[in-house]
Amino acid sequence: MSALSLSDSLRQRVRESAGDRCGYCLSSQRYVMSKLEIEHLIPHAQGGSHDESNLWLSCSLCNRYKGSQTTGIDPLNNGRVSLFNPRTQVWSEHFYWSPDGTRILGQTPTGRATVEALHFNNELAVEVRRNWVVAGWHPPAK
Repeated sequence: MSALSLSDSLRQRVRESAGDRCGYCLSSQRYVMSKLEIEHLIPHAQGGSHDESNLWLSCSLCNRYKGSQTTGIDPLNNGRVSLFNPRTQVWSEHFYWSPDGTRILGQTPTGRATVEALHFNNELAVEVRRNWVVAGWHPPAK
């Protein structure tokens, strides 16, 4: 079964559980120009299932950068750690917003590794967030 063949009811449950926002960068479906994607937390190619417990919502940018990665390097201590799991972990325990609301900063090894692996603060993302801040849409309360 491919991700494209997931049932509509399963897709809807994942969307509702995720609050219709990317589990990684917290981008809201209301503000992105493409449909948020159903992402496999443990990639199917690595034995991850199509079960709801292994699925979450992701923007296309985070999903593309994550790819099949499940671990990353914490830039502070160079240790390999698991990437953030938005289904089982609390975003605010691993990340926080920069004072201007444009950058996601990691506060744990998992957070820092995920910031780097998923390129949260790439030039395009920061510029878009800057505009969202001006519009009063960002940063999201979570």
